[in-house]
Amino acid sequence: MKIAITGCNGGVGRRVVLWVLKEGHTVVGADCVIAQDTDFYDNPAFSFHPVDLKDFDTTLKVFEGCDAIIQLAAFAQPMDYKTKVHNDNVVITWNVLRAAAELGIDRVALASSVNVLRGVFSTEPIFHYFPIDENHPCEPDEPYGLSKLIAEMQANTIVRRYPSMRVASIRMHWFVPTRAHAYRQDYFRVRGDLWGYVQMDSAADAFLRAVTVEMDHWTGHEIFFIAAPQLAVDEDWLELKEKYFPDVPVKPGWVESGTKGFFDCSKAERLLGWVHTDYA
Repeated sequence: MKIAITGCNGGVGRRVVLWVLKEGHTVVGADCVIAQDTDFYDNPAFSFHPVDLKDFDTTLKVFEGCDAIIQLAAFAQPMDYKTKVHNDNVVITWNVLRAAAELGIDRVALASSVNVLRGVFSTEPIFHYFPIDENHPCEPDEPYGLSKLIAEMQANTIVRRYPSMRVASIRMHWFVPTRAHAYRQDYFRVRGDLWGYVQMDSAADAFLRAVTVEMDHWTGHEIFFIAAPQLAVDEDWLELKEKYFPDVPVKPGWVESGTKGFFDCSKAERLLGWVHTDYA
């Protein structure tokens, strides 16, 4: 399969490109950042296109001949909490989706984020229940999380108009090489992240599965939380919940099932065949 990967030179993009190449696909890389120090730059199955994805006509051209798109191009945090992160992220994602529709590319995966919730970038983390699943209310109070939530709304919009398209929004947790990299001593400060993470190759696997799984597995736009079942800390998740979120209820059966953690990623397992793996 010929797969376009936007933001290919970013931290997430580089690992996704490597994973997709390893699985035998051809990659069309697109990024506004030019980098020749990547492990794949000279790979014959990889081609690089310097592109400003905020320009629709340029975006359209770079995707010609592709079978699928993995959209990773975006700012990955609120930065100054003003306008640029929101505006750039929203325009880029719509351009990617609209270009895919124009070209008849029916398989698209978008990098969303756990920060569609009111989490680590918010003034105060607020959760309505545990474990968090795709039905949990999304109430961001900052521009990055809002841009990701709008991207999901854009995906809903595009599949209504182009019902042959299938879009996956991957609500990825903190993308790190190992569990140890996600550990932070200040438990209170990182409580909005629920002490979670996703190992980067396991996240790359989710993106690839989202565009390669058989089309009859699901249709339209689907959202998936992608997070490790274990925490980045050694404390029991229920003890942390009682200390930092004592009033948040736990859904019936979750504790009894023996499952641990604040996120329920069973939808990704059911529809994508994805299960988190610590590859390193």
